[in-house]
Amino acid sequence: MLRAVLYKEEDLSIEECPIPEIGPNDVLIKNKISTTCGTDVKIFKRGYPLLKPPHPFGHEFSGVITAVGKAVKGFKEGDRVAVHNTAPCNQCYFCKKGLLSMCEDMLFNRGSYSEYVKVPERIVKQNMFLLDNSISHKTASLMEPFSCAVYGIENCPIHPGDAVVVNGAGPIGLMFVRLAVISGAKVIVTDMVDSRLQLAIKLGAWKTVNVGDTENSVQVIRELTDGNRGADIVIEATGIIDVWETSVKMARKGGFVLLFGGTKSNSILRVDSTLLHYSQITIKGVFHTTPLHVMTALELLKMGVISSDDFIQNEYKLQDLEIAIREHASGKVIKNCIVYP
Repeated sequence: MLRAVLYKEEDLSIEECPIPEIGPNDVLIKNKISTTCGTDVKIFKRGYPLLKPPHPFGHEFSGVITAVGKAVKGFKEGDRVAVHNTAPCNQCYFCKKGLLSMCEDMLFNRGSYSEYVKVPERIVKQNMFLLDNSISHKTASLMEPFSCAVYGIENCPIHPGDAVVVNGAGPIGLMFVRLAVISGAKVIVTDMVDSRLQLAIKLGAWKTVNVGDTENSVQVIRELTDGNRGADIVIEATGIIDVWETSVKMARKGGFVLLFGGTKSNSILRVDSTLLHYSQITIKGVFHTTPLHVMTALELLKMGVISSDDFIQNEYKLQDLEIAIREHASGKVIKNCIVYP
């Protein structure tokens, strides 16, 4: 089979290797769709602290089961499935406290840019789902990133009529936009790319702000809220530390700020302690997702809450993966996908 291997920053190779052998509790998936992701772009451009190259690349996909381990129950050869790339241990301190995204022994299954993907037992049991004919493989491939947004939005105390700011209209940011809209919020979106802001409007955003056209995005956002008081909820979805800092300043007194986008290593958040204390602002970081939110994301995808037509622009062969990744990085598309014959 063919698979992608990342050797170092911006050194990506498409290589032949044996099809993986599976154990009695594993399954083997014939890939149908892999989607590009902002995390993939970051790993491609600057590496990732938890991954030592060379390593298989990619983590969003959907496909068809081509082999099933003898002990696997509930799945069979030929089943169409959506597969998440992680599963918690359910044994460590944090899992027992209900903080499954903080699992100390999280299983990561990398390598979705590949013709075949081995899915290990823990993911088979917790985070692999049968697909019916109501959902395409392309839509199902959005389950992983959408589950992160579902987890993030559940951490936000949104009430109908709240003013919610989403900073960053990339894939995750736009998913936050849609989820905030269906929660009854009046959503304001910031970004530097007009095409992304136009999509935010299509997804239900009330107002958009191109922050490339303003020197004071905090003031612009406050002026869009009643009494210039600031937003009830601010969601950061860029992973840029400067945006983390401006997000805090956009919140009203007693407001809530969700910091979701992963920043570069050693980034330091500087917050005005007087503002934090006297305005009683709540700041929360949220990472990753949980099996509950993966399941919920798939149900929302089946309901058509978001459409793959909005989020996935261009199709490429595996051999053209680097083109797809670089186009994603350029901001010209929301996501691309790799299609397998």
